[in-house]
Amino acid sequence: MISAEDFLTSNPIRLPETGEPEPAAPAQDRDGGSTDPGNRLDNLEERGRTRFKRKGRRAYPVHQPKAGGFGASDMAAREVRPDADSVDACREAALTLLDAAARSSGTLAQRLSNKGFTGPTIEQVITRLTQLGLLDDRRYAQDLLRSCLHRTMGERGTLNEMTRKGLERSLSEEVIARAAEEGLFVDSAYELGRKVAKRTEGLDPEVRRRRLWGAGSRKGHNPSLLTQVANDLLADSDTDV
Repeated sequence: MISAEDFLTSNPIRLPETGEPEPAAPAQDRDGGSTDPGNRLDNLEERGRTRFKRKGRRAYPVHQPKAGGFGASDMAAREVRPDADSVDACREAALTLLDAAARSSGTLAQRLSNKGFTGPTIEQVITRLTQLGLLDDRRYAQDLLRSCLHRTMGERGTLNEMTRKGLERSLSEEVIARAAEEGLFVDSAYELGRKVAKRTEGLDPEVRRRRLWGAGSRKGHNPSLLTQVANDLLADSDTDV
């Protein structure tokens, strides 16, 4: 048997001179780039694929908002077009928008402005469409009123909806006042009250009243009208308790 001394003599151990291991070469991906997070971040930025930001040892892409999308500025949402003063182009754009959905003159003007048409051109097109009967704010207000009543909305809620849809306040108030004279908002409040009473049947009377007040307030009903509805539709349950 060979001794340990003879084995070491015939197989000497060679130690590195510096005592430190040589650094390993960084691994590379299929494109020849380094797989190291820091180097890979530089490689991606140099290739121009996308923008990245560093968070610890990881790299995350930086998403930029699209022009005209959520998070974009008003200037980015507005198109830049060479035919901004073209009445024909503006009229075609307006007819396309009206074919998609009924709109008020205010909403249509805003949409055309976002498409890059100038103010005088838009005004000329809207005036002509109104003369032809293709754009009628009063008819649109009446249609919107029926929609609001179907959703059991009140006077205040209907006015807010008409304003949001681009109708002039004077026209909206006129249409709403006539509907109020006909008692349409009273019918709407009682319809809402019947729905709330059916959903809350068997609950505590105070809870039922709060539910009615909450729903009526969100829909823009008059507080005194809501009190009347609550007294008429919820009085029986109150007396039974």
